[in-house]
Amino acid sequence: MIQVDAQTLREVAPHFSGELFQRQDAIISAVGAVLAETLASYSIDSRLRIAHFLGQTCHESAGFRTTEEFASGARYEGRVDLGNNQPGDGPRYKGRGLLQLTGRANYRALGAILGVDLEHDPELAAEPVLSLKIACEYWKRRKINAACDRDDIVEVTRLVNGGTNGLEDRRVCTTKAKTAVARIEGFVLAGAAPPADGRPVLRRGSKGAAVTELQRALRKQGFMLAVDADFGPGTEVAVAAFQREQGLDVDGIVGKGTWAALDKARERSARRR
Repeated sequence: MIQVDAQTLREVAPHFSGELFQRQDAIISAVGAVLAETLASYSIDSRLRIAHFLGQTCHESAGFRTTEEFASGARYEGRVDLGNNQPGDGPRYKGRGLLQLTGRANYRALGAILGVDLEHDPELAAEPVLSLKIACEYWKRRKINAACDRDDIVEVTRLVNGGTNGLEDRRVCTTKAKTAVARIEGFVLAGAAPPADGRPVLRRGSKGAAVTELQRALRKQGFMLAVDADFGPGTEVAVAAFQREQGLDVDGIVGKGTWAALDKARERSARRR
């Protein structure tokens, strides 16, 4: 199983700030915690399959910052092909999820498979972890893995979208996902798997709660840097300096060894108080 996680999603997604960052971070954190095992359970388990899935879901969710369609859903009103046969069904069963589930009939069908009454409580489809499972079920029903194995992004997009809308952005996201997955595979091949304690490998460009933890730990060791959840050049310089002090390989990347050294340094500081 390829250990994709929240950090992988952050490497694929565009960077936001303020409220948009907060929305994105909440979705990425929730999905990332169950991502590897969920994808594996649907046989989305190779570099190409995972990369295409992450690229498509990144685009469809506006960079993992929403699990609900921005529009009202009024355009789906009266769409009997979607099972919308009651007044108000268009907005009620608007697109939700990482791959947007749309229409009463689809909510009913996917809900039955997952054992969740989405027809009577459609807003549940926007819950991040459930939205991941819904996306995987859709992927399975449409047999998209076969197109991934051929690395055919045009066909993958058609199966997801029904056309080729946003093809260039999907291509960019998928390329970034391939790089992110290759990085993880590189750690495994080198005999240096990602940290087993659940903390991700961090490097320049990483963002989020784990970067905040890192920055606070470095500040406690005397490094003057901002705590801003953004692994920029200042954080990279501090990490490299800390690695040099500890006799570690100086690469500016926070993996298992650097996390362990920070933990030990923190323990030593606590004992001296």
